[in-house]
Amino acid sequence: MRKLTMMFFALVGMMTMAMPAFAQGGGAAAAGGANWVAIASGFGIAIAAGLAGLGQGRVGAAACEAMARNPAARPAIQLALILGLAFIESLVLFTLVIIFAKVV
Repeated sequence: MRKLTMMFFALVGMMTMAMPAFAQGGGAAAAGGANWVAIASGFGIAIAAGLAGLGQGRVGAAACEAMARNPAARPAIQLALILGLAFIESLVLFTLVIIFAKVV
């Protein structure tokens, strides 16, 4: 597992160092090239929304299990559940705002 982790971080490091090689002027995109920012933004919001959905599912399942184990603690668990879901959803909304700022 440690070897796989080190390979992953080495790959990420190489990918970040290779970015200047792909840099191009602003006129190339206006000349009929693909708008890669919009395409990457679509993938970014899809990943953010998908992972937020998974996170919200896990939070909901944990809250249901906690309420089933201790029904007397329902108000505190429900408050923590709603607060946690709001934080998770706000991360997706922040991603959407950043994407709109980059694309437009």
